[in-house]
Amino acid sequence: MNEFISEVVLSTFGPSTVGDIGLAQLDDGASFDNYIITTDGHTVKPLFFRGGNMGTLAACGTINDVSVMGARPLLLTSSLIIQAGFQRDALVRILRAMKASCDEVEAQIVAGDTKVVEDPIGLYATTTGVGRRWKGLDENIKIVRAARDYPSSFITDSGLEPGDVIIASGTMGDHGVSILSERDELSISGDLSSDVAPVWDVVRAALEAGGVTAMKDPTRGGIAGALNEMASKAGCGMVIREHNIPIRPSVRAASEILGINPFEVANEGKVVLAVMAERAERVLRAIRATRHGTDAAAIGRVTDDEKVLLETEIGALRLFDMPESDPVPRVC
Repeated sequence: MNEFISEVVLSTFGPSTVGDIGLAQLDDGASFDNYIITTDGHTVKPLFFRGGNMGTLAACGTINDVSVMGARPLLLTSSLIIQAGFQRDALVRILRAMKASCDEVEAQIVAGDTKVVEDPIGLYATTTGVGRRWKGLDENIKIVRAARDYPSSFITDSGLEPGDVIIASGTMGDHGVSILSERDELSISGDLSSDVAPVWDVVRAALEAGGVTAMKDPTRGGIAGALNEMASKAGCGMVIREHNIPIRPSVRAASEILGINPFEVANEGKVVLAVMAERAERVLRAIRATRHGTDAAAIGRVTDDEKVLLETEIGALRLFDMPESDPVPRVC
């Protein structure tokens, strides 16, 4: 996918010239004036799953892409492609879930489009979101710029530097593993459920604490994909402590049964942050005080090496590579 985007999409459209963050940066969104805009398509299967449904996912996916760049979610549009004969009650549930997620962050859906097709697709959804620069972002960037050069006017996924602390806002692998376990009809005791949720409360708390240099929501490719992408863009490396990465026992058990790596599957309600070392404890406390950040943990540090390494529970170091493929297709 990364090769396709670089070789086909970027070579066709080229860099954008509207703001300082555009298509060429391949970030979670693009900037213009004091706003961030992003768009996302959703093809989850099944449409209804433990912890959410297509509507929750479509709204939160876009809300979160805007949020992790330091913009408060403001407006969304939605385009639905619906299979002919789709149940009206199911569609109403999906739309209500979409609205509930928007209401949680005081955003509104202001425009949309609907198409009905004969193809057996169930329902596909595309959402576009606009976020407005949040006042707390300016103070955060002021703190960062007092210690280093930070040219961007928003938070990017490439602003980290060696010495920064990496924080995960909660347990990893919940969404992807939960979706796959439902497809395979696994009966696993515990709290196995999607984590899909808006992350604006986590982002807001982190920026208020100050010292955040980079953020990304670890969706497709999971935390492994997000960390490798962040490190590659910044030209640095990381050492991540495996035993510090939060993961639910039920997710670990299901992953072993399914033969997948929980660090390589999508999360839909989490953030990975890089924070200046001297502000890390303050940011971590702030995140843990939020509704969606109670399981947050510091999981590693940024290094001047160009490799992302995983320190195992026995103290050995191994490469923490970018996933070679998507182990769980159609989860987001």
